[in-house]
Amino acid sequence: MNAIEQKILEEGTVIDNDIIKVDSFLNHQIDVKFLKEFAAMVKDAFPGLHIDKVLTIETSGLAVAYAVSEVFDDVPMVFAKKSKSKTVGPDVYKTNVMSFTRGTVSEVTVSQRFLNKGENILIVDDFLAEGNASLGLIDLCTQAGAVPVGVAVVIEKEFQGGRKRIESLGIPVFSGASIKSFQDNKPRF
Repeated sequence: MNAIEQKILEEGTVIDNDIIKVDSFLNHQIDVKFLKEFAAMVKDAFPGLHIDKVLTIETSGLAVAYAVSEVFDDVPMVFAKKSKSKTVGPDVYKTNVMSFTRGTVSEVTVSQRFLNKGENILIVDDFLAEGNASLGLIDLCTQAGAVPVGVAVVIEKEFQGGRKRIESLGIPVFSGASIKSFQDNKPRF
């Protein structure tokens, strides 16, 4: 059992054998030391990988992506926005992303200034379930002509199939903890 799995067992809560709540260290309160350890794991998982930027989606992915950006020599971190803003102009890449947790579809955007043709992009997020967020970010990369070179997530719910959808595109996936199932409101790794 790795440190992330142990942290999930100690501090996580499973709701209705469906959702894992980890707000004490990842989604509401951030355990900075924990995120630094995860970022080091990502760096080790992609040895020698050259990336130009880290890409995530607001909001829960921000802290994770920041930590990963630091271990990759402080490359810029870009995040797709889920909400409309008067500060974002019309020159954006956009795609629709279904949230498993919220049960809603959001149009997410990235300014065309921040994703560029030929850039190597590492996609980072807190969770991987069905893969919708990561696939949406891959779509934004494709629109820009950027190259998604990997996906790194803190927690994967393996039984929901997101990894298979991403890897079928030839993009490697790393997860800090992979939950195979929930049984009696407990994660099984």
